[in-house]
Amino acid sequence: MSNTKEQERNELFRIIWKIAEQLRNAVDGWDFKQYILGTLFYRFISENLTHFINSTEKDIDYKMLSDEQAEYGKKDIINDKGFFIYPSQLFTNVVKKLSNRQFKEHLNEHLFDIFKSIEASAIGTESEKKIKGLFDDFDTNSKKIGNTIDERNKLLEKLLISINDLNIGHYHDNSIDMFGDAYEYLMGMYASQAGKSGGEYFTPQEVSELLAKICVVDKTSVNKVYDPACGSGSLLLKFAKILGKKNVSKGFYGQEINRTTYNLCRINMFLHDINFSNFDIACGDTILQPAHWDDEPFEAIVSNPPYSHKWDGDANPLLINDERFAPAGVLAPKSKEDLAFVMHCLSWLATNGTAAIVCFPGVLYRGGAEQKIRKYLIDNNFIDCIIQLPQDLFFGTTIATCIMVLKKNKKENKVLFIDATEMFERKDATNKLTKNNIDQILELFTKRKNVEYKCKLVDFQEIASNDYKLSVSKYVQKLEIKEVIDIKQLNNKIRKVVIKEDELRKQIEKIINEVFHE
Repeated sequence: MSNTKEQERNELFRIIWKIAEQLRNAVDGWDFKQYILGTLFYRFISENLTHFINSTEKDIDYKMLSDEQAEYGKKDIINDKGFFIYPSQLFTNVVKKLSNRQFKEHLNEHLFDIFKSIEASAIGTESEKKIKGLFDDFDTNSKKIGNTIDERNKLLEKLLISINDLNIGHYHDNSIDMFGDAYEYLMGMYASQAGKSGGEYFTPQEVSELLAKICVVDKTSVNKVYDPACGSGSLLLKFAKILGKKNVSKGFYGQEINRTTYNLCRINMFLHDINFSNFDIACGDTILQPAHWDDEPFEAIVSNPPYSHKWDGDANPLLINDERFAPAGVLAPKSKEDLAFVMHCLSWLATNGTAAIVCFPGVLYRGGAEQKIRKYLIDNNFIDCIIQLPQDLFFGTTIATCIMVLKKNKKENKVLFIDATEMFERKDATNKLTKNNIDQILELFTKRKNVEYKCKLVDFQEIASNDYKLSVSKYVQKLEIKEVIDIKQLNNKIRKVVIKEDELRKQIEKIINEVFHE
C-alpha cells in the first residue's frame, strides 16, 4: 500500500473516531454504530447507483435528473443493482437540501420515507430478501437519538454532514474500497469498546486473514465461501481481498442468528461492492434451521462460532438422526455446542475443500461425548491440523483459542500440531498477529515438517493412544527458557559475598570507634 493511500486511510479513521465520539455523547451506549453505519451505507449505495448509471448512459449525470426522468430506467436498474433510488433521494441531494429550514424540520420523516422507498423498490424481484430490512436498525424516530423531534433532526443533520465530509473517494479512482475499510474500522472500534457482546460477531482482521489463507493454500480460486456463524461478515470478505471477488466464482454464503448483526453483514457485503447476486446471507439458527441445506458443498469454510454455547443436543430426538451429526453416533453436550458447529462444517465441506474453525480449547481434551466426536474425526482422517493461538487475540476474552483445520482428501493419516502461542506482538493492551506471524504459521502449515518447539506431525495411532486428546501441548514440547544454575558456583559466590560483608562491617566499626574516641 502506498504511503499516500495509508495516509488517506488513517485520516479517514481519525474522522470516523471523531464522529463516533460526538455521536456517542448523544446516543446511549454504543447504539450509535447503527446510525453511523446506516448513513455510511446510504451514501455508498447512492454513489454506487449514480456511478453505475452515469457509466452506462453517456452524457447523463443521474443526480441532476428529475424523478420523472429517472422512472424510465427503473426496472433495468433494479435487475442489475438490486435496488433503486430516485435522484431526489440520493444522499448528496438530501445533504444539499439541509440548507432549507423547512426540509430540516422534517428530516427524520424524509429519511424514513427514503429508506422505505429503497426497500420497496426490491419487492417482487430477485433481490428482495437481500434488501428487505437493511434500514431496520436506523430508526429515525427513536428516542435513542433525541427526546424531541427537534433534537433528533439536529443529530441526523450532524450525522449526514459528517459522513458527507468523509474523504472516501469515488468509483472512478479505485478508492471506493474506503467504504469497506471505514466499516471494518468502525466495527473493530465498537467490538473493542463493547467487550464480549461486540466481539461475539467481529473477528479481528489478522485472525480472519489467517483463516482465509489457510483455506486457499495452493489455490487461486474457489467456488463459494461459507461461514455458518457469519456475524458481520468480516471473515467471508477476507476472501474477496485475498483472492479477488471474481475468483470466488459462486459467491459468499453465511448465516447469522442475531437479526441486527445479520443486517450489518448484508450492509457489509454492499459496502465491499459485492453485488446482491453474489451473496446469500440468511437469518436464523444454523444448527437447528440451516438455510443452505440444498446448496452444493463449499470449497472454503471459515468460522468463529460462539464458545460453549447451549443448544438442544440430545433433548431434541430429531438431531441424532440429522445427517450432519449422525455419523459420529453422538451429539455435542447440551451445554457446549462447539463440536456441533464442527460437524456441521464437515458435512457441508467439498471433497477438495478446507474448513478453518476457531475453537475453544476445551473441545480438544474434554471427555464424554466430545471425546467420541474427536474419535470419529480422527479415525476417519478429517482433522488436518490444530493450531494453538496466542492468548488475548479476541475481543471479550483473553483465552488462548485454537484453529481446527478440516479436510476430506488427506493423503496421510496424520495431524499437524502447531504451537503459535508466542507468535504475536503486544499492541493497544491486546495481542496481535503481525504479517510475519501469519507468514510463519502458514509456512509451518504448508511444509508439514517437524520443527522443534514449534510443530509436530503426529500419526493417528499416537493420538488414539492419548485418548484422542488434541491439545497442542500434548505433542509439541515447550522451549525451556529457565536459566540453568550451577549450585557449586552459586555457593562460591555467596561465600565470597559473606566474606566481603564481614570485611566491610569491620571497617565501619573501626571508623565509628575512631570518631567517638577522638
